Amino acid sequence: MSRFVPVAPGNARPALTDGVRHISYGDLPGLLEAEQRWLAGSGARRVALLADNGCAWALTDLALDGLAATNPGLLNVPMPGYFTPRQMAHVIDDAGVDAVLTDQPATLSRLHHGFAHAGVSARTGLSLWQRVAPADARPVPAGTAKITYTSGSTAEPKGVCLSAAHLESVARALASATADLNLSRHLCLLPLATLLENLGGIYAVLLSGATCDLPSLAETGMSYGALQPGRLTSAIAARQPDSLILVPELLRILVRATVLGWQPPASLRFIAVGGAHVSPALLAHAERAGLPVYEGYGLSECGSVVALNTPAHKRPGSVGRPLPHVQVRLDDRQQIIVRNSAMLGYLGDAPLAADGEIETGDLGHIDADGFVYVHGRLKNLLITGLGRNIAPEWVERELQQEPEIAAAIVAGEARPYLTALISPSSSGTGPSLIDAAVARANSRLPDYARVRRWALAAEPFTFTNGSLTANGRLRRGQILREHAQTLDWLYREPATAEEFCT
Repeated sequence: MSRFVPVAPGNARPALTDGVRHISYGDLPGLLEAEQRWLAGSGARRVALLADNGCAWALTDLALDGLAATNPGLLNVPMPGYFTPRQMAHVIDDAGVDAVLTDQPATLSRLHHGFAHAGVSARTGLSLWQRVAPADARPVPAGTAKITYTSGSTAEPKGVCLSAAHLESVARALASATADLNLSRHLCLLPLATLLENLGGIYAVLLSGATCDLPSLAETGMSYGALQPGRLTSAIAARQPDSLILVPELLRILVRATVLGWQPPASLRFIAVGGAHVSPALLAHAERAGLPVYEGYGLSECGSVVALNTPAHKRPGSVGRPLPHVQVRLDDRQQIIVRNSAMLGYLGDAPLAADGEIETGDLGHIDADGFVYVHGRLKNLLITGLGRNIAPEWVERELQQEPEIAAAIVAGEARPYLTALISPSSSGTGPSLIDAAVARANSRLPDYARVRRWALAAEPFTFTNGSLTANGRLRRGQILREHAQTLDWLYREPATAEEFCT
């Protein structure tokens, strides 16, 4: 069984569906028990799951969750299909994977890790591939049930070790936070290997008694080759969900679609947006377009969601109030610190203390009513040539409030003033309009944080060209490196004496 699946004999309500297969709440426990017996018989201990979105992925994940409860040391390692071959190979080596359940055997064979075919699940159709367990497999912190890998902006992802109890506490908190909405159907758009969708789109949904709709990534236009907006909007219209989880880039696509005439289904009542900074202007456009958007905040190291706006508790500009199971405070640098929702540790590092806190690396503040605001990343903090400390995300947020600016990235480390690379909201947005938009944003900023010069980015920041991570964060280092010549050109002439002395 699984801690996320209620025993409900005779309940015909769909628990999982992918358009081809429909699994009721009444049938789900029996399927999981049979899958767990088969997995236990295989002798697999560290299991990677590499598969498309669908009932097969969810069944396998839930079966591994339940099996881990009675088999300490059994690990579930979801492997994102959007990882590069190098990253996949790193995950297999780093986690000491001895078995892979997959619908993509060709991808696995190209990694040349010595896996041999060992069977096919009668319930999921996924193939089991096994190899001799590596003798030098890294030890994991006691209690680890799942290792989720964060893509971040580096070549080698980091393994975050999470306990089953931790995942359950987050899922139950999410289910409780949205209980008043009586949501009945959630459409999973993000890859299920993404912890946010895994936890919010499957675990919390099942605990709420709703239906998890799990179409393939090709159907939703989210396949790894390139994002297809037409398929995305068509899938949402056809599936008529009550809720979605989006990263900012997907929200931007939906808002753009409404400008072009797309109508969001009337069934939609809750869209959670997170994973990266969300432009206030984008959120405002979304609401005007009839998209019920609620910003949240979290990180894998905290089991995903930490704070969330809801219809009952919403404050524009914030990422919401912390969920009941966590405590949030600020340190003396204004860094957000999270307690009571910490990972067990990174794979290969020393385990965290049981009562450990997570230093998120995010700068922010908390208002008198407990709403959390995120200003930027501590590691991204710019120190200008004048010694001013500036969170670039703060300035970028102001720029992106302007309708002419779709995205912006600010530079200025050890420089006399700030510059920006700007992606316009449309191809028809000319320099004069962007100049005016930058001026309006600057009027809301102090002198030292104003953008003195800007240039157009070579192309929009997207998943497809690699300038965004899977959760929608800018690959800041990569973008700044690729545009280094342009940025140097922006500083080709010294600022005026007046500007330099400001």
